Amino acid sequence: MKIRVTSFVLLLILIFPVMVRSQVKIQQTVGHDALGDFAPEFARLNDDILFGEVWSRNDLLSLRDRSVVTVVALMAQGLTDSSFKYHLESAKKNGVTKDEIAEILTHAAFYVGWPKAWAAFRMAKEVWTGDAESIAIDSLNAYAQSIIFPVGKPNDAYAKYFIGKSYLAPIVATGVPIANVTFEPGCRNNWHIHHATKGGGQTLVCVGGRGYYQEWGKEPVELLPGDAVHIPADVKHWHGAAPDSWFSHLAIEVPGENSSNEWLEPVNDKEYFKLK
Repeated sequence: MKIRVTSFVLLLILIFPVMVRSQVKIQQTVGHDALGDFAPEFARLNDDILFGEVWSRNDLLSLRDRSVVTVVALMAQGLTDSSFKYHLESAKKNGVTKDEIAEILTHAAFYVGWPKAWAAFRMAKEVWTGDAESIAIDSLNAYAQSIIFPVGKPNDAYAKYFIGKSYLAPIVATGVPIANVTFEPGCRNNWHIHHATKGGGQTLVCVGGRGYYQEWGKEPVELLPGDAVHIPADVKHWHGAAPDSWFSHLAIEVPGENSSNEWLEPVNDKEYFKLK
């Protein structure tokens, strides 16, 4: 009897590592569901190769390990879109705890950049606690302490012309109007034009964070604190935050005759998320 028990234990010792590593192969259909008709080969590569083979090579890395690697890699690129949220949710599903993801993102912040960490933390807190409003407030309060002008109140009057949330703080109301406009990460206004029959236009002075300005037909221009750009009347343009950073600029209205604003189409997501 002892011989049989010993043999059975020995058998378990020999096969247990194999049992642990032989995890169930990931079955993924998101590529087929979203792009099966439009791009069937890409859908196949996504579902069968990326998830069906790469993610299922569990002899050396567990799904938890692969989730951690993927989250840090996407964070390093400044990606905080739906794909990043999906991989955060997968990390949580694969066993990464709230305390662990906080430590992982904190450690990675020193290598990939502090603004990227803030953007990653905003989404991670939403995934692990479900408190999106709380993390948004925490992030805004932390950013507000880094600039000398007030953030102001939610820019509700013009919200329909923005993707994402913006804030408005009037600085000078008489003479030449000046306001501080703050954009959350990923927020930008629609293409628009400042019309005037004489004079007019607008000047932007960056006072915090990192953002972009782009004129129609030209490449986007990065804006950092101290940078300024003059926008002539009748020039189609947009401006807003970088995908991974808060951004604030003073908006200085240039006096003109018969001045008006024309709001146009939103900035294309595909083009916007090419920005770093």
